[in-house]
Amino acid sequence: MIGICSYGAYVPRYRLDRKTIFQAIGWMNPGTVALAKGEKAVANFDEDSVTMAVAAALNALCGIGRSQLGGVYFASTTMPYKERLNAGIVAGALALDGEVRTADFSGGLKAGTTAMLSAMEALAAGSLAKVMVTASDTRLGKPGSPQEMIFGDAAAAFVVGDENVIAEFKGSYSITHDFADHYRGQFSKYDRQWEDRWIRDLGFEEFVPEVVGGLLNKYGLKMEQFSQVVYDCHYPAARKKLNKVLGVPEGSEQDNLQAQVGHCGAAQSLLMLADALDRAQPGDKIMVVSFGSGCDALYFEATEKIQGRPTQKGVAQCLSEKMLLDNYTKYLVWRDIMPVEVGMRSEEDLWTRWSAVWRSHKLVLGLCGSRCTECCTAQLPAQRICVNPQCGAVDKGEDYLFSDKLGTIASFTGDMLAASLNPPAISGQVEFSGGGKMMFDLTDCNLEEVKTGMTVSMSFRRKYFDQKRDISGYFWKAVPVVEGR
Repeated sequence: MIGICSYGAYVPRYRLDRKTIFQAIGWMNPGTVALAKGEKAVANFDEDSVTMAVAAALNALCGIGRSQLGGVYFASTTMPYKERLNAGIVAGALALDGEVRTADFSGGLKAGTTAMLSAMEALAAGSLAKVMVTASDTRLGKPGSPQEMIFGDAAAAFVVGDENVIAEFKGSYSITHDFADHYRGQFSKYDRQWEDRWIRDLGFEEFVPEVVGGLLNKYGLKMEQFSQVVYDCHYPAARKKLNKVLGVPEGSEQDNLQAQVGHCGAAQSLLMLADALDRAQPGDKIMVVSFGSGCDALYFEATEKIQGRPTQKGVAQCLSEKMLLDNYTKYLVWRDIMPVEVGMRSEEDLWTRWSAVWRSHKLVLGLCGSRCTECCTAQLPAQRICVNPQCGAVDKGEDYLFSDKLGTIASFTGDMLAASLNPPAISGQVEFSGGGKMMFDLTDCNLEEVKTGMTVSMSFRRKYFDQKRDISGYFWKAVPVVEGR
């Protein structure tokens, strides 16, 4: 039996009310008032598709050892690198180094389900035992466009394997059409699309029934046998029509999360699947349909083990942990849509020394320190000599991960002079239980809420962006753990 063993989701903490967007830029396109409902998830200035994929993957690892993973597949249409394996960055952040298969999936909005299918095929062939499948997107619409209202940022991740399966993979059916509804050229920053009516009438209303009908015929199924139906379509009227055409049983249609998150590109169908699995019961049949240059339809059936699944951060918890973005212009600055003066310190040349990055890659990507095998004292960064004055052992350290550990703030400061897209820049000394103390940037917080002794978790983020060379550099930051936020 192959299928989903565990899963996780990630929705950025910041949300932007769509009414705020319309009040700021609605004068340019008054028709967008029809879309000014609910809120959209907005990645922080130090987040991108890679960092969100890492966050979702870490949530999906609950109860599963990293050493069991033989592959990492990453799907996105907004990857930060064209010639650097983005899945390799994700694997490094998961502390998977060396013998692991990685692959990037892109070029269309159904890339997430395509990555999932490729992982299932690798399992069926026996070439891999467990694969981490991640999907994440941070697509941009031009200010004043409908896309700006519709798009949201989010990620989903799944561990697929052949042991302790909570949702068995039963089969799939795919179609491919060079249907240019949304398109973005090699150097384009913003999404472009053709006419909405054409996308609805020819795209969704023809391709979705085609792929669903193909799946049902292939496996001799009927629509009423599915307890949960996930399909990608953000047009409300078209969804109502498709429900009738497809014969979707009442109560089985999954919320597309448009009011809380927005359309999250290649991650859309998989994020909805994660939400469906949160409520699935043994025996439930689940259909997942993606859309983009054709369609993929996947068929799962929940097993008895779904009742005892490890507790992971699901969609509902992600939606509850939010902070409202206080203004629209901050969103424009974070997404590099509107230039701002950040100060003379921002003019420093952020030249990346790749040889130095390689020498410290375990620390930089995986936040890997060391732990003394003699006295079990942990230390960050890794040291050859144990820092415990009662020990002092030499070359007795073993790799020790801090990325999944909680720490406390020993001291902190807010710096209005440092170059930051969300001033003041906050940094502090973080002390880990059992040993290890290091200076980190703090993120997803305001200076007013940071306190000495506060618990923090670690989050993989974009440390800097070198505009001259179009290079993103990554490291870990500390996020205050605030109850009830």
